[in-house]
Amino acid sequence: ASWTPLELQSSNQSQLSPLNATSCVNALEDWDLLYRVLPIVIIIICVFGLLGNLFVLSIFLLPRRRLNVAEIYLANLAASDLVFVLGLPFWAKNIWNQFNWPFGALLCRVINGVIKANLFISIFLVVAISQDRYRALVHPMASWRWRRRRQAQATCVLIWAMGVLLSTPTFLLRSIQTVPDLNISACILHFPHEAWHFVRMVELNVLGFLLPLTAIIFFNYHILASLRRREEFSRTQSVVSKDGKTTALILTLVAAFLLCWAPYHFFAFLEFLNQVQAIRGCFWEEFIDLGLQLSNFFAFINSCLNPVIYVFVGRFFRTRVWELYKQCTPTSLAPMSSSHRKEILQLFWRN
Repeated sequence: ASWTPLELQSSNQSQLSPLNATSCVNALEDWDLLYRVLPIVIIIICVFGLLGNLFVLSIFLLPRRRLNVAEIYLANLAASDLVFVLGLPFWAKNIWNQFNWPFGALLCRVINGVIKANLFISIFLVVAISQDRYRALVHPMASWRWRRRRQAQATCVLIWAMGVLLSTPTFLLRSIQTVPDLNISACILHFPHEAWHFVRMVELNVLGFLLPLTAIIFFNYHILASLRRREEFSRTQSVVSKDGKTTALILTLVAAFLLCWAPYHFFAFLEFLNQVQAIRGCFWEEFIDLGLQLSNFFAFINSCLNPVIYVFVGRFFRTRVWELYKQCTPTSLAPMSSSHRKEILQLFWRN
């Protein structure tokens, strides 16, 4: 079984140990290294994700003003990532204990259910942000009918509800089970029937990756095409185009999404093939188990990158930072003029 916070599962008691009798001897050293290194990586991800997403939410919420449509989506994305990283220290401790879960049955279900829910919520919000930009850039004249605050708020509520619904099996099926071979009590996602392996594959790989990826590619393809047409028009009219940074931002979004999530879903699909006996053997078991551990936490880095990619690179967020800076900085503490400060900060953001 794959020992990860998202999809740690087992269909029978003999599959619970990552170091069972069928494992490769050489993999013992790999697991020992994983026990020492991964907790540190998880804590680093948690700290940066916590600070980054708290800063993003503070910029959006401290001015006490109405958020526009794009900011509603971005604030929800930051909130989702914030809740997500709050659960990571529990799994850092769990791995440090060599998967001996020390926090009780209730937290076993709650922590893992919240992590699973926010996996879907984060991905669906990325789709919603791409769709919002698609409407704003590709159909600017008609977008005013759809890009309204209430509709954005309703969309976010629906996304959070879908994330909770899709994580219901994790809330219900997670439990603490004893692993006699390792002398531990592990937090396990126990499937009552073999058919659950197929259901899990459809839920995780199709609903949680392939369909959102298809939507993201569709929206961003048309966005890039629209931006290219605008740049060509700007060159013919001798007008300086300001869409270059937007084009780079969109390409960064798609690349980061693929780099962070594609490896995990690749190993998750291999795990499904292993569960249905399509691929067998010691090599595949260790390759999938170790690959899922590494790719799982590599995907968690997306929670740290989201504040940078979706917010810090955006021009409107830099404007919000500047507005908040002006509100919070007393004039008596600023020896230079406000116009001089503005010029310096503009140069800083431009560079």
